[in-house]
Amino acid sequence: MYRIIQNTVLAAGLLALQPVMAGSISGVVRAQGKEGAEDAAGAGNYSSKALKTAERINYDDMRDFVVYIKGPVAGAKVARPTEEVRQKNAAFVPHVLPIMIGTKVEFPNDDNIFHNVFSKSDARPFDLGLYKKGDPPHQVTFTNLGEVDVFCSIHARMSCIILVLENPCFAVTDSHGRYTIPNVPPGSYTLVAWQERLPEDSMVITVPEEGDRTGINFTLGPKNLPKY
Repeated sequence: MYRIIQNTVLAAGLLALQPVMAGSISGVVRAQGKEGAEDAAGAGNYSSKALKTAERINYDDMRDFVVYIKGPVAGAKVARPTEEVRQKNAAFVPHVLPIMIGTKVEFPNDDNIFHNVFSKSDARPFDLGLYKKGDPPHQVTFTNLGEVDVFCSIHARMSCIILVLENPCFAVTDSHGRYTIPNVPPGSYTLVAWQERLPEDSMVITVPEEGDRTGINFTLGPKNLPKY
């Protein structure tokens, strides 16, 4: 009996030491305007003094796409390091920061002027007060899911978004719209593509026990919205 128990414990220990199978999800995200909008954009009296400076959106230049798995991911490696959004040249860097719920974010000020970091978002309202370069970096712990819009009360163009997510399986696209989400346990998931000014899109995918999922692409735009 003792030998059976000993062998069972040894087998369980060896099983625990085996690496968990995991793959990756990768693809490209791009943005696209509404069909026919380009023709409409060229129409009208854009030469008028009031409208000639109206800037048009270049969808090819849109950045800061986030791709993430919606819902819990059993077996995903959970790490909550302290992240940071820097205040540099009167701007927040990065402009979009996805994090896992429970993560702390520091807001160091690299400028020799005062900034005031605050948010009125329901997911995490806060006010860090006035501080400048050299002051201890202020930090916030994000304990609710959702989008947190962050501003500076002094400088009009300073804004960023903290995207608080349920699991660590997410990625921000690079300058070419490419993304890779590593260390995803095998299974079926809802994958979501997000951008701050466009409706999100999603699809159900399966990550196999062996191998990666490549070519999981999204095109985001003003589509699939209710018409009035």
